[in-house]
Formats: sequence, structure tokens, C-alpha cells
Amino acid sequence: MELPVYNVAGEVVDHVSVSDYIFAAPIHIPVMHQALLRQQANARLGTHQTKTRGQVRGGGAKPWRQKGTGRARQGSRSAPQWRGGGTVFGPHPRSYRQKMPKQMRRLALRSALSSKVQENQIILVNDFGLEQPRTQDMWAILGKLPVGDSVLIALPGADAVVERSARNIAGVKTLRVHYLNIRDLLSYDTLLMPLSALTVIHDLWDAEPRAGGGA
Repeated sequence: MELPVYNVAGEVVDHVSVSDYIFAAPIHIPVMHQALLRQQANARLGTHQTKTRGQVRGGGAKPWRQKGTGRARQGSRSAPQWRGGGTVFGPHPRSYRQKMPKQMRRLALRSALSSKVQENQIILVNDFGLEQPRTQDMWAILGKLPVGDSVLIALPGADAVVERSARNIAGVKTLRVHYLNIRDLLSYDTLLMPLSALTVIHDLWDAEPRAGGGA
């Protein structure tokens, strides 16, 4: 499979061969869905806490005597029906972490990348050519490229010039290729990468899974 390569003026200047294993993989929607739910669950802190009736302050004395008042009998002000009383079946600290085999996680990423290729949502540029951080220059580059309303810029490594140029543009996020994840791939319309980032992707994931192990 070949993908077009653009320059910063929005012109197609070349075509580059990409791995079919990564960018033309079968699209497994259930695996993508499971990977997305796993990532969202693992992002939860699980620090929520409520107090039971045994943990709230007070409630030691009986509010009024058992009989003769005409009111319903009550045993403690810490009971759930009282304001300030304990909570029944409330949340307590817990871990929401989910596990998923590496091979399935890799399959989800390849499915997401292949889906974007089919939708023409992966744009390759030969080089951004930015010499200093400047939001206006990045805005001009994005305006000339066939990108959607939201753009995920995948970089091969740390690039302060590109990162600082794009950080103040709404709907644009920069991310290093090593941290590509299913949530960002599905959240942004376009994946924008320099050719050097494509090389890193091939080095990371362009390998058939070995018997008994992940890719």
C-alpha cells in the first residue's frame, strides 16, 4: 500500500510504501471497543468515598423515646434516612483497572490505523519545516493540508518547536508515536505525521506475532 506525502504547501510531492500489516489490517470493531473501554477504565482514579452509618459523627443517643410521642420510632441520627446520616451502598475506593493481552491491544491500534487509511484520514508530510515556535505558522500549515476539524499530530520524539506551535490551536493535539493510543486515534478526525514518525511506527509494530507471544 502507498500513501501520498504532502509538503507544507499542501502539494503531493511523493508516495511512500507503508506496511499492509499495520495500515491494511482487518478492522475488528469489537476489539477496538474493548480497548477503548479498557483505557477509559484505567484512567479512573477510583478515589470516591462515602461514609456508612458507622463512620458518620454522632448518632450515639436515641433521638426520642420509643413510645408515646406519636412519631415513628428512631434509634440513631446516623441512620440513612436522617440528614447527615450514613449512605447505603455508596461508593468506596476501588480499582477499575482492566487487563487486555498485548496482542489484542496491538490489533486494536492496527485496526484504528487501517480504518483511518480507508477514510483518508492519515496525512503524511515530508517535514514541518518550523524553525521556531510560532502558532501562526502551524495554523497556516494546517490550513493548506486536507485535515479535518480535529488533528492529532504524531511525532517521532520530543519536538519542542512543533509542540509549542500547536498547543494553542483548538482541536489540535501533539503526541509522540510511542504513546499512540486507541482513544486519541478515535477522538481526532485526522492523524498527521512526518515521515520520520512513520519510520518509528514500522520499527515498533511491523512484525507478525510469534507463536505463543505478542507482536
